[in-house]
Amino acid sequence: MKITDVRIHKLNTVGKMKAVASVTFDNEFVVHDIKIIEGKKGTFIAMPSRRMGEGDFRDIAHPLTTEMRNRMKEAIFEAYEKTENETESPSETDEDTFTE
Repeated sequence: MKITDVRIHKLNTVGKMKAVASVTFDNEFVVHDIKIIEGKKGTFIAMPSRRMGEGDFRDIAHPLTTEMRNRMKEAIFEAYEKTENETESPSETDEDTFTE
């Protein structure tokens, strides 16, 4: 499965969550609401999840292999860093795209 598109929506809020990503696979399947979070040990991604019961969360969608998780993480971080390094003009939106 090839990652064909990554879209980053930066959040203009104070807090640990810095952005939300959408990842498209093979131009046929997309996963939305992948969170980019700044933690104590560095930046990481959190897959979309749903509250189950009292306080427990369960991933709605997630990679089954470490290899796929690493490919997703690398593609998301590459697109996120690109948006962080660019200076936006007033006419640009806060959503950027990375396409392989």
